[in-house]
Amino acid sequence: MNVAIVKYNAGNIYSVVNALKRLGIEPLLTDDAELLMKADKVLFPGQGHAGEAMDYLRARKLDVLIRDLKQPVFGICVGQQLLCKHSEEGDTDCIGIFDAEVKRFQPQRHEDKVPCMGWNQLHELKSPLYSGLNEGDYVYFVHSYYVPVCAETIATADYILPYSASMHKDNFYTCQFHPEKSGKVGEQIIKNFIDL
Repeated sequence: MNVAIVKYNAGNIYSVVNALKRLGIEPLLTDDAELLMKADKVLFPGQGHAGEAMDYLRARKLDVLIRDLKQPVFGICVGQQLLCKHSEEGDTDCIGIFDAEVKRFQPQRHEDKVPCMGWNQLHELKSPLYSGLNEGDYVYFVHSYYVPVCAETIATADYILPYSASMHKDNFYTCQFHPEKSGKVGEQIIKNFIDL
């Protein structure tokens, strides 16, 4: 199995590399268009600022390349947000796979902290990506921005309001949480993506 990870200026990529290695997969970390197009599966992880990430992707024409990929693609954390149409973070136009606007959490009460950090439950699981998992399983989140619930939502979480914990459209799958930091549940999700 030829698995590639999109290399761009977004943190946290190496924890995804290590998660795949634990599953016996030696991924290729690359920004080479030809290698990404040849891969059986492509992961698009990251954390950081949406505007800076999109500048890097556009400068290397990776935004167009990602949009044109036909194999299964898995956007993780900022990767999910960048696959949307627009982000409030830096008023950034993104790749546009999902016709969704990425919003910043607005605290409603004193105890609402932004960023949202820590373990939270998944609900309304609707995809083979969640095969073998249960309603209410916990995964690990770190984010200040979220995608509202929409037609492509395949799992929700609740922090201040319900939002898209995970999405799916055509060959694109995403999650807002970090499966690579979510223990056995996260490992199962990554395995399910590889097995799609």
